[in-house]
Amino acid sequence: MTETASRVETTADSFRADYQRTREEIAKAVVGHDEIVDGVLICLFAGGHALLEGVPGLGKTLLIRTLSEALDLCFSRIQFTPDLMPADITGTTVVVESEEGRTFEFRKGPLFAQMVLADEINRATPKTQSALLEAMQEKSVTVGGETHQLQQPFFVMATQNPIEQEGTYPLPEAQLDRFFFKLRVGYSDRNQLMEIIDRTTTGFQPKIEKILDTEKIMHYQSMIREVELKQDVQDYAVRCVLATHPEAEVATPQVKTFLRFGASPRAAQTLALAGKVRALLAGRSTVAVEDIQSAILPALRHRCILNFEAEAEGVTTDDILTNLVETLPTTTS
Repeated sequence: MTETASRVETTADSFRADYQRTREEIAKAVVGHDEIVDGVLICLFAGGHALLEGVPGLGKTLLIRTLSEALDLCFSRIQFTPDLMPADITGTTVVVESEEGRTFEFRKGPLFAQMVLADEINRATPKTQSALLEAMQEKSVTVGGETHQLQQPFFVMATQNPIEQEGTYPLPEAQLDRFFFKLRVGYSDRNQLMEIIDRTTTGFQPKIEKILDTEKIMHYQSMIREVELKQDVQDYAVRCVLATHPEAEVATPQVKTFLRFGASPRAAQTLALAGKVRALLAGRSTVAVEDIQSAILPALRHRCILNFEAEAEGVTTDDILTNLVETLPTTTS
C-alpha cells in the first residue's frame, strides 16, 4: 500500500463517522430527502456548489439552514430579488468621516461568509448573478478594482423555483456550469407528510449540534482528492461526458436525437470528485464505476442542452442520461 493510500485509509473511518453524524443532525429537522442531503454533503466535501430546484414548500431552505447549524461555519442568507444590485451582495466602498478627514472603507456584503444560501437565485438580474459567478469560481470578490479573498471553505447553495417564470432571469449556461450538482427536490410521501405535520404543529424544536468546523472540512476536502482513481474508471467518466456530445463517436442514439450541446470538461472533474467521495463512504480507497454512475444525473443534467425536438416530445435530460448509463459500455475492451 502506498503512503497516500495508507493516509487515506487512516482518515476514512473518521470521515464516514462525521458524515453520518452530520446526516443524523440534519434528519432532526428535515424529514426524508435522503438523496438530496447526500448530494449537498458531497458538494460540500468535494469543494463544489449546489443548486436545489423544486417548487415552494418542499424544505429546500430548511435543509440548507439546518446544515449551516450542523457546521461551525459563518453562514449568510441572501434573498434574491429583481432589484438586488451587485453591491448589495459583494459590499461597497463608503466614505468615512473622522478627525483626520475623509477616508474610504470597504464594507463587506453577505457574500463574505463561508456558507451562502442564495434563495431564489433566478429572480436576480444577470448583472447580480455575474457577481455571484466570480465568487463561486474565483473564491474572491472584486469591488472598485480591488480584489478581496473569501474565507475558505466557501460554499454556495442556491435554490430556484422551476414553475414560476414571470419576473425571473434563467441562469446562463456559464453560471449553471459552476454548480457542482443540480439536485431536484421532489414531494414527500404519505408517511413523511405525517411526520412533517407531527414536527411542525406540536411545538417541536430540534436542537442541532455542531459536528464539523473549518479545519475538519478543509482536511476532508484535501483528503478526498487523494483517493485513487484508476485509469479505466477515469476513462469511463470521460466517455460518459463525451457521450453527451451529439457529434461524438461514443454518443448514444438518444443524445444524437435530442441534445444540442453536451457537458463541459468541468463535468468530468465533477464525476471524478463525486466518485471519490462515494468511494470513501462505501469503505473503499479506490473509485469504482458505480461511484461514477451514481453522480451522472446530478452532475450532468444542468450541463446538457436539449434541442427543440426533445422539448416537443417531452424528453428530459434525466431521461437521456439514464439511457446513457444503461447503454454505454463500462469498459472499452
